[in-house]
Amino acid sequence: MKTRIVAALAAAMALATPLQAEVIRHPIPNSDFPILRAVEIPADATLVYLSGAVPRVVDETAERGTLAAYGDTEAQTVTTLESISDTLESLDLSLSDVVKMQVYLVAPDADTPMDFAGFMNGYRQFFGTEAQPNLPTRSVFQVAGLANAGWLVEIEVVAVRP
Repeated sequence: MKTRIVAALAAAMALATPLQAEVIRHPIPNSDFPILRAVEIPADATLVYLSGAVPRVVDETAERGTLAAYGDTEAQTVTTLESISDTLESLDLSLSDVVKMQVYLVAPDADTPMDFAGFMNGYRQFFGTEAQPNLPTRSVFQVAGLANAGWLVEIEVVAVRP
């Protein structure tokens, strides 16, 4: 009798506990490009919006506010994503929880376009790797400038807390 009661209680509790829906990530068909074409977020998830993150100084001896202080587009992408990773970790999240990314790139000089290849070299170190295979949806924009003349990269992300 006790066994039946315990089994009935366990079954009732299992039915009463809502199942947590999963984030559904839709890759681009027939493509290995490391972004998603869409992502579905369950209604019971919490979205966490991070403010734009910017590069860290990579050369302390260089004059502040210069490209030399912050590095090229790849270096700036890496330090910006490291900063985002640190912020996410402080919120008990990680880069694997990122579902949306907006990237703002500045051309290194007036005679060339933004360095998309440099950005991608940095980005691929963090997304679509064996250690962190989750990809976000993403947009990349070339902008005329950012708040600091030495910055070539600013990145905003949205993460999901299921």
